[in-house]
Amino acid sequence: QVQLVESGGGLVQPGGSLRLTCAASRSIFSFNVMRWYRRGTGKQRELVATINKEGSTNYADSVKGRFTISRDNAKNTVYLQMNSLKPEDTAVYYCSAAPDYWGPGTQVTVSS
Repeated sequence: QVQLVESGGGLVQPGGSLRLTCAASRSIFSFNVMRWYRRGTGKQRELVATINKEGSTNYADSVKGRFTISRDNAKNTVYLQMNSLKPEDTAVYYCSAAPDYWGPGTQVTVSS
């Protein structure tokens, strides 16, 4: 069992940046892959970024070049650095670890 809690969301203007944090209640070293998802209002859940133990990353095409996922196993934390934010990035962002662990989510709103 592990509890995941996201933080760092908020309201930001287009072009701005936010850094999301996912804090785990225990070591995340045993989780090979950590993921960030998002769900916008009226939209399907979207896989945003993944990172494995070795630090290899993958991104959705919609965020490539703007978002960066990282993990600090010593701090049991996963981050999502989001730059050049667009209104279409507005969503609730969730951290996840296999097989089926999820945080409650953090709201990101990009608006002028």
